[in-house]
Amino acid sequence: MTHRTVIVGAGIAGVSAAAALRSAGYDGTIDLIGQEPELPYRRPPVSKEIVRGDKSADEIRIKKAEWYEQQGIGLRLGASVVGLDVDARAVRLSEGDPLLYDHLLLATGGRARSPWQAAGVRTLRGLADVPRLKDELAAKKAVVIVGAGLIGSEIAASARGLGCDVTLLETASLPLPRLLPPELGQMYVDLHRAEGTDLHTGVMVSSIEDHDGQTDVRAVDGRTWTAPVVVVAVGMDPHVELAEVAGIVIASPADGGGIVVDDRGRTSAPGVFAAGDVANQPNGVLGGRHRVEHWQGAQNHGTAVGKVMAGGDDAFVEVPWCWSDQYGANLQVAGWPEGSHDMVVHGSIADRDFIAYLLDDGVVRGAVSIGRPRDVRSARAWIGDHARLDEVLEPSA
Repeated sequence: MTHRTVIVGAGIAGVSAAAALRSAGYDGTIDLIGQEPELPYRRPPVSKEIVRGDKSADEIRIKKAEWYEQQGIGLRLGASVVGLDVDARAVRLSEGDPLLYDHLLLATGGRARSPWQAAGVRTLRGLADVPRLKDELAAKKAVVIVGAGLIGSEIAASARGLGCDVTLLETASLPLPRLLPPELGQMYVDLHRAEGTDLHTGVMVSSIEDHDGQTDVRAVDGRTWTAPVVVVAVGMDPHVELAEVAGIVIASPADGGGIVVDDRGRTSAPGVFAAGDVANQPNGVLGGRHRVEHWQGAQNHGTAVGKVMAGGDDAFVEVPWCWSDQYGANLQVAGWPEGSHDMVVHGSIADRDFIAYLLDDGVVRGAVSIGRPRDVRSARAWIGDHARLDEVLEPSA
């Protein structure tokens, strides 16, 4: 009897799960369904090398086209799944016959959040978003960016590198508010401004509207910024609609949203799994639950869930790690740094050569670094071990 696994979503989580299934000896049919017409690609370069024109789409493919054929993976690109029947174990595509499955993986990721609609508004989530914005930045058009998280900050750096006049607006009091404690957030204020980005924090945008060929961004306090291009980078919404209509348990927005899974990636429906950005999963280090929106987390979670679908039974436990390249500075963040944590810094924040350990009663909970990747690797292990910094760090460090 031939078994069939259907994977909905051809991003890094879906591709990693397919690769893990084959590596674990799974010999059944694998269908990998991607809504985008593009051969699966790595998303992190989209807001950096791709939008700047430093790399082509073919240089960021996850796997070459022939790999899917060699692995016996049926790659269906430009295909939409429009229905899921968990009782019949079938997915319905926009075209063609339904696909029956033994196991189904929902690796559907998410969409860029955009509360405003105007002719000048752009978002940047995938390759389809690139051509128009790339041409506008190459033409050195002025740009207003709403949101100074990872994507917004990286677009700001890319646009400045191309010679654009850039205004960056952030609701919080400092940039990268979800990642950095205040002192390190201030470092990025100084970095943006030193590179010529006009950064404004504490800005609550009330409207974005077209006016005389330009686009106006208005704050609740009456301030207005105008440019031909406005990039909205205010986070993503997980694609949960397919699971929700099928009756699969979904987390509330207050709990992070996403499809609720256990530590093996299993959803509330038999035979249905979820992985990557869309999965609301147990936090195996700190307890509770979280939804991780980082490339490395999606890759490793997809791999782990693929192994489970192939018959394994290992729980997925990982300390998150992410990175960002801005103005030539490579930021790396591990764990769960918070503003309430005590911070111990080795190196120089001013020189952008440091690692900052974030401590909760002496226990390492997070680490932030520029220029010290080896120290970050050590810190990730310490976070996972609930280690006390004074017990693991060499006195001379």
